[in-house]
Amino acid sequence: MLKPLVVLSFVCGVTLVSSCSVLKSSPSTATMPDNYGIDNDEIPLPLVPISADLKTGMDVFVNREAGHCVLCHQINGLDAPFQGNLGPDLSDVGSRLTPAQIRFRIADASRLNPATVMPPYYRINDLSQVLEEVRGKPVLSADNVEQLVYFLSMLQGAE
Repeated sequence: MLKPLVVLSFVCGVTLVSSCSVLKSSPSTATMPDNYGIDNDEIPLPLVPISADLKTGMDVFVNREAGHCVLCHQINGLDAPFQGNLGPDLSDVGSRLTPAQIRFRIADASRLNPATVMPPYYRINDLSQVLEEVRGKPVLSADNVEQLVYFLSMLQGAE
């Protein structure tokens, strides 16, 4: 199967290249929320087997119906209006953290820092003020978490 090539160039000179082929996860292959293995400050294993691509990960980062990470974080040169500054700048997060460390922070940053304002995107238990219709469901699917991990791990800063 041929994989289309995606090249994302940001204004700051960061260029990311990736082949695209997305395998959607099924509930039987995904690690269930709150049941992933943690090793120090990492979730070493992917939550679901997936072939990730940059565009999908970037969509999760920007899209308000998905992670909407851009509300609190920024990436230099990313074509997204109104990037936030509440959370850390993620322009070079891939050079600072491993994919396993990024995965843990997305899944549940409060396990590293109980005072964080970052929501747990892949936790379903011990939450307060959750609407009945979304209770028991993570904010992001395992597939979306892994797409986001891949996208963020490629951010190495300006070259």
